[in-house]
Amino acid sequence: MASEKHVIVGTAGHIDHGKSALVEALTGTNPDRLEEEKRRGITIDLGFAFLRIGDVRFGFVDVPGHERFVRNMLAGAGGIDVLLLVISADESIMPQTREHFDICRLLGIPRGVVALTKSDLVEPEMLDLVRLEIDEFVRGSFLAGAPIIPVSSRTGAGLDALKQELLNAALATAAKDITRHFRLPIDRSFATKGFGTVVTGTLISGTVRVKDEIELHPLGRVARVRGLHSGGEPIEQAFAGQRTAVNLAGVEHHEVRRGMVLSAPGVFHPTRRIDARISLLPSARPLRNRAQVHFHQGSAEAIAEVILLGRSEISPGEEALAQLRLDAGVLALPGDRFILRQFSPVITIGGGVVIDSAARRHRRSDPSAAAFLQTLEGGDRLESIAALANASPRGLAMQELLARTGWLEPEIRELAGRLSAAKRLRILSEQPLIVAPEQSVQNCAATIRTAVDDFHRGNPLLPGIPKQELRGRAGNPRPELFQAAMDDLIRGGIVSTTGDLVQRAGRSISLSPDEARAKETIEKAFAQSGLAVPNVSAVLEKLPVEPVRARKILQILLRENVLIKVAEDLFFHRDAIAHLRELIAGYRKERGERLPITAFKDLAGISRKYAIPLLEYLDREHVTRRAGDERVIL
Repeated sequence: MASEKHVIVGTAGHIDHGKSALVEALTGTNPDRLEEEKRRGITIDLGFAFLRIGDVRFGFVDVPGHERFVRNMLAGAGGIDVLLLVISADESIMPQTREHFDICRLLGIPRGVVALTKSDLVEPEMLDLVRLEIDEFVRGSFLAGAPIIPVSSRTGAGLDALKQELLNAALATAAKDITRHFRLPIDRSFATKGFGTVVTGTLISGTVRVKDEIELHPLGRVARVRGLHSGGEPIEQAFAGQRTAVNLAGVEHHEVRRGMVLSAPGVFHPTRRIDARISLLPSARPLRNRAQVHFHQGSAEAIAEVILLGRSEISPGEEALAQLRLDAGVLALPGDRFILRQFSPVITIGGGVVIDSAARRHRRSDPSAAAFLQTLEGGDRLESIAALANASPRGLAMQELLARTGWLEPEIRELAGRLSAAKRLRILSEQPLIVAPEQSVQNCAATIRTAVDDFHRGNPLLPGIPKQELRGRAGNPRPELFQAAMDDLIRGGIVSTTGDLVQRAGRSISLSPDEARAKETIEKAFAQSGLAVPNVSAVLEKLPVEPVRARKILQILLRENVLIKVAEDLFFHRDAIAHLRELIAGYRKERGERLPITAFKDLAGISRKYAIPLLEYLDREHVTRRAGDERVIL
């Protein structure tokens, strides 16, 4: 139920410190599910168990303690709300205790409880000494002051007190947001007879229902939820914070592996380039620019090249902005935490938090890159939207904003509206939402204005430039940005449009004396010829201007409808066409609507050379309609 609080408890600690035994004592479930684990007595892969206390349902993730299996531990650590740090009273703090604890600190786990296992095997004085060691070990961390509960999985001593402290920690833990987009990193995948593909993971945000469509990343495959289970029980809907098993339809088991992610369809896309703030553990070696590391985020892992911004290396205990270039696509969002492990030997050296999951390549010394990331990192959503838009001067669509932020569409629309009202952002389109910096629209308008002026200077006899050509001359901006800039120029009285042509507002064509005489000569030649028009090339050759200008003057006469183009290089004066229409109308009154070609030739006093093109023109103008070898006068 949604009112039930779901909390993930992760056990961490050294091998043989009793993590699995403790989980079984608390829940009644042995999390060692693999035969090899039971035979060898160690947890190799992730184990799971469940416990309900009041209105809190705990999902226990029992992670491996052996050094060889730390990578499996990392797959289970990403969704942990409360850490159950397990330390054996007879061995105290050991190497894997330290590495697990470092990982949990780097992942930002907010709180936890320390279980002092095998407490029945040591004297009270030894318990006190181990307590002191633990206090020193966790000082300055999120476990400072956390309860340290001596327990015995064998006798049951201390288990009730441990359950109460786990409940206290759970009640103090903020519930995961079920209103966000659905995301579930996959940490296990298997096939079940009669059901097909089943995947499990911790649902880190949103909700999912039976029959929902989901997307499998990084494949980009859309599948359907056939069934859901949590705690071994079938459910109709799973909520953020739950350990969830999802039975998938539409995807084969062999196509799915740990590290993939289920999400709401059509929202997110994988990335191979992440901008982040990374930090090194005090125990790590210095990390140099372009070093290769193992990258772990959620249940995914990849090899990453670390590009440090503004520096050549990070010293132990320091943090810095960096770009991680991954060898495989992962689904990550701003705020997601990750772990970095040394390439060789493979040990945990640090971690970090994602700032931009769709990072562009930066020059290492570019101060604007650091300023951009610091704005995103600051957490002010209004400024983050403004920064993302400013970094995308061609415009940014809703789909990319959703994928890069993980926010909901109404939130993005509200922020865009506020920035638009403040004249910082221009909304280029509402459906789908497309935004651009206000400065981008102004820059585009200035470029268009210059392009129109340049066109007029180079083509003084042409009325304007076609819109598509103008867009190309303006740098081919996205159509919505181009139209917004055009609208500004038209409203400002800078340009005007006639059909598909754009010109300077108020501009008229000014002809030189030679050009004016040429125009008059062309018109006179066609006006005097009636329907027996001359060859246009012959007319243009006699003009007192060069051929290029002569053709442009001819185009002016066509635009002014003084001349009418009937066919290629066949032009008639408008008066001649008007007279022809009158002849056809008179013919219809006197002799009916049927007009044979021979009758048309006689009526117009022309040869077949002109008759056929003119009849085809009249058909296009709906004056006549062809019917076999005749025309019907309409």
